Amino acid sequence: MDDPKVSLYEQLGGRATLERVHKVFYDKLYAHPWMGQFFADVPRNVIEPQQTDFMAQTFGGPAMYCGKFPIPAHKHMFITEEIFDLRHSMLEKSLQEAGVAPPLAASWLAVDAAFKARLVKKSPSECEGRFKMEPIVVIPKVA
Repeated sequence: MDDPKVSLYEQLGGRATLERVHKVFYDKLYAHPWMGQFFADVPRNVIEPQQTDFMAQTFGGPAMYCGKFPIPAHKHMFITEEIFDLRHSMLEKSLQEAGVAPPLAASWLAVDAAFKARLVKKSPSECEGRFKMEPIVVIPKVA
């Protein structure tokens, strides 16, 4: 659909599609031996709806998101280019598995990719705690 008056949120099919994609996506993330470590202390019943709210708002849907935005939420994490690219690839596969049409999946992936430059760090020294005394999260790659 190329109608600029119709939001990406509506084109995707609304919240139901976002929830379906995020279910598949977080199944992959939590099960992955490396990526899953980033979520060890993050309850799925919190992160999935929070991610759905954020993406719904980002895609032009209801403005219900009330969490931290990506940059401040991840500033304590050492996210390398490899980690970002792996996550992005897992999202791409999740979109396919959830039956999102390729042009809409490409739009979703473009939004996701736009965060890369602000989230990826070259060294843990570029990280900072979100609050005083918060440790920097560095997850070594699992072989």
